[in-house]
Amino acid sequence: MIKKPDKNKLRQKRHNRVRRKISGTAECPRLNVFRSNKNIYAQIIDDVEGVTLASASTLDKEVSGESKVDQAAVIGKLVAERAKEKNITEVVFDRGGYQYHGRVKALAEAARENGLDF
Repeated sequence: MIKKPDKNKLRQKRHNRVRRKISGTAECPRLNVFRSNKNIYAQIIDDVEGVTLASASTLDKEVSGESKVDQAAVIGKLVAERAKEKNITEVVFDRGGYQYHGRVKALAEAARENGLDF
């Protein structure tokens, strides 16, 4: 019997490969994306201090949308607005080992449209 590869372990390997090159600082924090089957989460992280500066997820009450892609776009807008409140305009995008496609792309484009530079 052939064992199927664990998709999450493969994603984590890709994420670790990307994280070796990307790090968030106070001047330019990291916008991290985590995607589960039901929800999507975005955090703006200062890796030097090890703190989350702003976050948004589909579990927030402000989020509504029919499709998951629409919800991801709302999350991108929310996280960008919360970052603006803390005077954060420039970030490094960390797609978390996921393809830049679908929900991850919708979140990133919405964050760009609402004032984040990356």
